Amino acid sequence: MYRYVIAGNPVEHSQSPFIHAHFAEQTGEPVQYDRLLCPLDAFGPTLQAFASGGGAGCNVTVPFKFEAFHLAARASERATLAQAANVLRFDASGWYADNTDGIGLVRDIERNAGVSIAGTRLLLIGAGGASAGALGPLLQAGPAELVVANRTVDKAQALADRHATVAADSGTRLFARGLSDCGEAFDVVINASASSLQGATIPVAPDVLRPGSLALDMMYGPAARGFLDWAATHGAMGRDGLGMLVEQAGEAFWVWRGVVPDTAPVLSALRNRLAGAST
Repeated sequence: MYRYVIAGNPVEHSQSPFIHAHFAEQTGEPVQYDRLLCPLDAFGPTLQAFASGGGAGCNVTVPFKFEAFHLAARASERATLAQAANVLRFDASGWYADNTDGIGLVRDIERNAGVSIAGTRLLLIGAGGASAGALGPLLQAGPAELVVANRTVDKAQALADRHATVAADSGTRLFARGLSDCGEAFDVVINASASSLQGATIPVAPDVLRPGSLALDMMYGPAARGFLDWAATHGAMGRDGLGMLVEQAGEAFWVWRGVVPDTAPVLSALRNRLAGAST
């Protein structure tokens, strides 16, 4: 068996073991997948011990995505652009870092939600690790305009500056703004901030939405409920991050195993599982 884990703090809520168990059963790949709680001050040593004990790779969740990138000897182009990694593969020649968050998000929006990003006006809330992983693939999908909004504008600007070439290649107008002056009536609004995870209020005004906008929170379950209710109240189409979670996991499975799983039935099974847990 090839052993993989979701590494982070916290990890007890993670649905990744359920997802990858289904991928392994579906593809016949000899994969065992578990959770690995990493102390906040010992992420690297904890991963090194897992790798030395026979681990083949890991997913990385909060708050370690930036640190994970710097632990790797080699990195994909998308991880290098993000300067953050949510996937590590423990190759004998050195650890390999990748970032599948962005492509997972784009696939969920376009394939599962049926919304084309090309030509839209898109608002990305937050400038942390989640936004860093998402911005490149979102730009490559070709929105007409993309605004990165963050409490600290300088941080949003640094992220935008790093992606300036990608934006130019995609013909996208890319801006960095504060949360209070980020614009109005976007076609797609994505919450990549920690507000839902922290149970905080929605960080932007309702006028960022228009009737029929897609409003997606990268969180899922109870953490996303406030954002989804807010979106519905203002006439938008709310979506949680469950589809993104499954799609990025499918891409990670390919990075590790070279096999592309069918994500649709796994997403359906996961939604049924969580719906049953909430009743």
